[in-house]
Order: sequence, then structure tokens, then C-alpha cells
Amino acid sequence: MKLSVWAKKLGIGYRAAWDMYRRGEIPLAYKLPSGMIIIPEEETVGKPDYVVCYARVSSSQNRKNPETRMERLNAFCSASGCIIKESVRECASGLNDKRPKLCKILSSGKAAKIIVEHKDRLTRFGFNYLQILLTNQGCEIIVINEAENSRDDLLQDMVSIITSFCAGIYGQRRCERKTETIIRALENDS
Repeated sequence: MKLSVWAKKLGIGYRAAWDMYRRGEIPLAYKLPSGMIIIPEEETVGKPDYVVCYARVSSSQNRKNPETRMERLNAFCSASGCIIKESVRECASGLNDKRPKLCKILSSGKAAKIIVEHKDRLTRFGFNYLQILLTNQGCEIIVINEAENSRDDLLQDMVSIITSFCAGIYGQRRCERKTETIIRALENDS
């Protein structure tokens, strides 16, 4: 694999990767007669520890809450010896799958570890799917406060489902009102 592709996979700049090659920090890398630097596949496995702390709140009423959550995440990282590269605070619903800051973290591919306080701070549904996907991409999700027992998980799932249904119902009503308004406007124009 070319050095530029390898650098992009690791989430580092080409120049930083070239400096690593020049210093001999990529042992199996070699240079072709054309000058192209090749990294064998064995060297592409590990990625540097890029630790991201992610704190999410559901509404603007809880705007101060991410700061206290971030303090707890920072304390956990200090105690466990993790060096935080990025701290992300976001105000959005856990049901919203278009959270720009979380999408940026996931699509960049830089993160080796994503640290959250609770599972539901990352996503309300599908946490295990997300965990499997990120693990296969070399990223570990660390949840500080795991649910103590399955009862807590079941209660949390029930609350999430009710919240989701309520959002869907209110969204449908809004959609029905918009449709009725459009139909009335079209009838008035005719």
C-alpha cells in the first residue's frame, strides 16, 4: 500500500508519515526505484491511540450538563492513563442519526477509542451494532457506567421505545397538517 494511503488510514498527514518512514519507524516499509514508498499490509494493523470523549445531552435545557459529563470523562481518562485528543459536546436527541459531531468522529476514522458515560449517550438503539462495526474498524467504545443488571437495560429500552413512538406520532401529526395545508392551498388555487 502506498504511504499516502497508509497515512490516510491512520488519520495522519502524509508529511508525518513520510517523517516516520525517514526515521525508520515503519520497519517493513521500502522505496521503489520510482521513489514510491510502499507499506506492507502487516504494518497497517495498529493505529495510534486517538482518544475521543463524547458527551451528548438531549435538549437545550440541559446545556450545562455536558460540561459536568465532560469533567467526569476527563477524570476517568486521567485515572486510566488515556490522553484525550478530542473532546466533543453535542446537543441532540439520541434517536437522531444525523448528529454532525458524532458523524464527523465516525467518518474520520481517526478514533482508536471513543469514551462515553452511558451507552445511551452514544445512541438510544443499536449500540451493539455500532460497537461491532467500530471494533472491526479498530476503534474501541469505552462505556464508563455500564448498566448494573439486565433490569436497567430493559427499563432503558422501554423508555427509548416509548420516546421513539411519541416522536413518530407527533411527527406524523405535523406531516398530516402540512399535507392538509398543501391540499387546501392547491384547491384554493384551482
